[in-house]
Amino acid sequence: METSLPGDVFGAIVAATVAINETRGMVPGSTASPRYPQQRRLPLGKNGDLGIAEYVIADAAEPHIVLTRIQLY
Repeated sequence: METSLPGDVFGAIVAATVAINETRGMVPGSTASPRYPQQRRLPLGKNGDLGIAEYVIADAAEPHIVLTRIQLY
């Protein structure tokens, strides 16, 4: 854990990670790239006020999710 992150930001990142894993990447409210549908974005916090988490659903026998970037506002 990065100690400079406020608790609400850290909590939103943990909640996003759990939601991504529980839904195998198909989180309600996430959006897919029109060109690459395996690349997805998920708003962080209430109405996305904290930022965006970006992740990729990797093709494999069992889907693997890679959290690629978190952009904070």
